[in-house]
Amino acid sequence: MTSTPAPLMWRFMLALSRVVVFPLCRLHVSGDIPAELRAGPLILAANHVSPFDPVVMTAACHKAGIAPRILATGGLFTAPIVGAAMRKAGHIRVDRNTAHVADALPAAAQALQDRALVLVYPEGRIGLDPWMWPERGKTGVARMAATSGAPVLPVAQWGAHAVLPYETPKHMLRSVLRAIRRRPVVHVRFGTPVDLTGLSGTAGAQAMQATRLIMDGIHDTLIPLRPGELETPHFVDVTRAVDMARVRPRRPAPDQPAAPIPAARHRLRLRRRVSQR
Repeated sequence: MTSTPAPLMWRFMLALSRVVVFPLCRLHVSGDIPAELRAGPLILAANHVSPFDPVVMTAACHKAGIAPRILATGGLFTAPIVGAAMRKAGHIRVDRNTAHVADALPAAAQALQDRALVLVYPEGRIGLDPWMWPERGKTGVARMAATSGAPVLPVAQWGAHAVLPYETPKHMLRSVLRAIRRRPVVHVRFGTPVDLTGLSGTAGAQAMQATRLIMDGIHDTLIPLRPGELETPHFVDVTRAVDMARVRPRRPAPDQPAAPIPAARHRLRLRRRVSQR
């Protein structure tokens, strides 16, 4: 059994994304997707750092020669023009913070049963970790993997926050013009499939263990993309809020402090750094 060909609208959007991305940034795609996984089913689990991420990921997927179905926030499906395109492209709607949020899981499970590639942001939002590392993930991806038996491939992206900051669409024209002038480098890296064997306990306990392993995989894939900025990013998005509640414990690099910096102090450091530029 082979995977269903991507809808024409989605193939068009994949190609169009390369055109949209080119004037705004320099996209570098690294890593690879094993040949045996390309036919699906496969779950791609990515970190989320900017409103520009979906466009970057679409362009990266086109460059990598894949056409995954994306779990996307419900607001996109109700937007004029974009909503119709998302529906025709076959993407999966996620109504976050509503009673219908769980409806996305059966749709994703069916897509995986049809041997599709499915792209998910396990954090469920743009991450608010003070250092922009992946937050603690939601268990939805782990449950999808357990139900479908599909492998999980971590995907790391970095630099999209220098194109469109957290506050977008506020001041969007200014952000776009700045990006066109600077064309920052944006990275996407396909990692190594996460080993989810040997989990123990109840289904819920296994989902939590698998989620930690998936987020660790994204974190490890992200490390090579941000050398020299393992603590504070080179480009500081001062519009981002900081939420310490979902910060994941992580192994510090040799030049990093072991203890996290309180949120208020972190924001002060960032503003000082920006003011010095």
